Amino acid sequence: MRAITYSQSGPSSVLELTDREPAVPGPDEVRVRVAVSGVNPTDWKARAGSRPLAFAEIVPNQDGAGVVDAVGSDVEGLQIGDRVWLFLAAHQRPTGTAQEFTVVPASRVVGLPDGIGFDVGASLGVPAMTAHRALTVHEFGPARLAPGTLDGRVVLVQGGAGAVGHAAIQLAVWAGATVIATVSNDDKAALARTAGAHHVLQYPDGELAAKVRSVAPDGVDHIVEVALAQNAALDVEVLANHGSIAYYANNNGDEFTAPIMTSFAKNVRWQGLLLYTVGPEALAVAAEDITAALEAGALPVGAEAGLPLTWFSLEDTASAHDAVEDGVTGKVLITVADDLR
Repeated sequence: MRAITYSQSGPSSVLELTDREPAVPGPDEVRVRVAVSGVNPTDWKARAGSRPLAFAEIVPNQDGAGVVDAVGSDVEGLQIGDRVWLFLAAHQRPTGTAQEFTVVPASRVVGLPDGIGFDVGASLGVPAMTAHRALTVHEFGPARLAPGTLDGRVVLVQGGAGAVGHAAIQLAVWAGATVIATVSNDDKAALARTAGAHHVLQYPDGELAAKVRSVAPDGVDHIVEVALAQNAALDVEVLANHGSIAYYANNNGDEFTAPIMTSFAKNVRWQGLLLYTVGPEALAVAAEDITAALEAGALPVGAEAGLPLTWFSLEDTASAHDAVEDGVTGKVLITVADDLR
């Protein structure tokens, strides 16, 4: 089978197209024939990082979608031929989705509802599960997402045109929230509106906090934050009492400062989140709720849904990584099996 591998950290040029035998699934594992591999910032950052590699050879990419090809012992609920989506395929393993067949723990394989394309399935994983977590950490908010669970709440999505922002908009709207999204230009504003955001504001803008408060005079309940170093003070200013700020990235800086008195006066909850360490229960809950949203048709992708797709071939995985690193708008996907797409 064809596989993309790397055996040393570095630029995308360390990625190589190799040929290897498909692995055999062990207990509690399944083998998936990959149709589409999804690329996230975490994928190129892991490849380019300075830490020693945990394995002699690694296949990159955490997310993907395809068809179950083989099932190991002790696996329940999955069988050969099932259409599935994958998350954290390469976490603590050398078996990502940039290959024709990948073996992953059954707990990271989720059934893909009928009628939902592999492009959608490969776009979930890191973005959608991060968004789910960000919307379920409020002190008095829901621990699960479903229609009505965010009724009466206001959600602010900072960076609404990114993959996580897009998923956060979709999930929040599906759950009943009023959604405000911030973006950096007119094109991204159009994408956020198409995704379902009720109000879209652009930055930089010295009146941004006032504009948010004009939409939400009682304050914002949940903030999904991609650039806390840049936005911390504004977030506190627009937040409602007992509001939550869930931050999942370090865009525009590695450290932040915030007004202390206003923060504690509002009982602000600062919630960092990283899927790699969030724990199996949170991941399982997110997978279940995301699947319910899929069945409801709430998580479409593509330009017509506010998330443009940029496609690459498996052989051109290096360019796919470069596109994500360069900040392409939307989602980067890799075609692995043409006949399954």
